[in-house]
Amino acid sequence: MGTLVGHVAPGFGFFVIGLWHLLNHIKLHAQNPNSYKSKPWFPASKQKYLELFLIMGGCTASIAMELFIGPERHQPLDDDLTIPSNHLHNFEHSTISLTFFLYAAFAIVFDKVAPKKTQFSLTQLLGAAAFGQQLLVFHLHSADHMGVEGEYHLLLQLVISVALVTTLMGIGYPNSFLISFVRSISIVSIGLWLAVMGFMLWTPEFIPKGCFMNLEEGHKVVRCHDDEALDRAKSLVNIEFSWYMILVIVSSMCLYLYMIKIHGEKVEYQTLSKYEMGDEDEEEEGGDDVEAQKKINAGTSKSFVQMGKGFAAMDIER
Repeated sequence: MGTLVGHVAPGFGFFVIGLWHLLNHIKLHAQNPNSYKSKPWFPASKQKYLELFLIMGGCTASIAMELFIGPERHQPLDDDLTIPSNHLHNFEHSTISLTFFLYAAFAIVFDKVAPKKTQFSLTQLLGAAAFGQQLLVFHLHSADHMGVEGEYHLLLQLVISVALVTTLMGIGYPNSFLISFVRSISIVSIGLWLAVMGFMLWTPEFIPKGCFMNLEEGHKVVRCHDDEALDRAKSLVNIEFSWYMILVIVSSMCLYLYMIKIHGEKVEYQTLSKYEMGDEDEEEEGGDDVEAQKKINAGTSKSFVQMGKGFAAMDIER
């Protein structure tokens, strides 16, 4: 991170995974509104573990970029094998990527060998650990986040907190669609906000008035000329985040209505067909019952006639 690409690339990854979860959770709930159960990840049609493989690949690329490709010497250590101050943030970002890599790797292992009853809970717990690690690193970041960049990271921590809390709640309430819905939106929001940070902090045309880009410890940072300019820039970031959240909420609700319209109609049609078939079966069963009752009544009548004839014969003999 620390560059435009360093924020936009992982942001795109979070956005894709979050949108994938959002679409699948809505579809799953629309098709099974009464028996819905959340899933920590969703298999693809052609490759079951495609989602998890993408997470692992993206994390591997992120670690390689932070530790080996990005540094000028293509390695992050000093000659005495210590970590220099200007590469501390590289190790912090790599730690986040490593945690999500482990989540995806263990999710595959759990799916293959773990009992069905514990797969969901353990995978959700690993996801919560990854979000918790991400929140901790951004909260205790070694870089100076007191200025405009710090305001962006503070708001990012709020979104990560929502993802962490909903992931933990999902362990105890796997049948709650609302928890899964909010969790998916929060993952999408993490990705979009990372991308917004990349464009707004490292594009000169988007730098707030009274602020400038300054090269510090090998990467560019937005600084302001005075406190008034800094306060104005932070207020603009807060307004931007408010508009951003409104856009995300409206888009998510529209997507929900669209998906319900598509998959909900199919469910209604199948349900009506099922009920119609059930009615026909009941009619057939009712017809069979009537015929059987007629046969029973006929048999009963014949038996009474035979008994009457028998009594008559006995009287004649007497």
